[in-house]
Amino acid sequence: MASPQTPYQILGEEGIRRLVSVFYDIMDSWPEAAALRAMHAPDLDPMKDKLAEYLIGWMGGPPLYADKHGTVCMTEPHEPYHIGPEERDQWLACMNKALEETSASKDVIEMLRVPLFRIADAVRNKEGPSSAANDPNVIAAS
Repeated sequence: MASPQTPYQILGEEGIRRLVSVFYDIMDSWPEAAALRAMHAPDLDPMKDKLAEYLIGWMGGPPLYADKHGTVCMTEPHEPYHIGPEERDQWLACMNKALEETSASKDVIEMLRVPLFRIADAVRNKEGPSSAANDPNVIAAS
């Protein structure tokens, strides 16, 4: 018997929805993700549905998000927000923690590692950190 080939086949719709729910619960309560959380509305339930529907299709399942919204472009909805490397990394940290807390297998985690980075980086719309202390134009003393 062949093993499942896609994350959707491994996790199923229920598993992806659970992953997304845990992801947003982490983001909602984790101080390290405060900047990321501040970009979201007080009620995270609509975003839980949207991200779950997007990931279900993205991971090889039915195109639920595209069926509802007609497009799968992720950059446009994120344009109003300042998303740099710090926010991207907060998103990835929350997703990695959610994968861990939902007991995703090492195979699934490895299968998703690079693609999740790529999707998180694709919505980034600013370069570098926002603090002057990390400004590449400021020469630090060695």
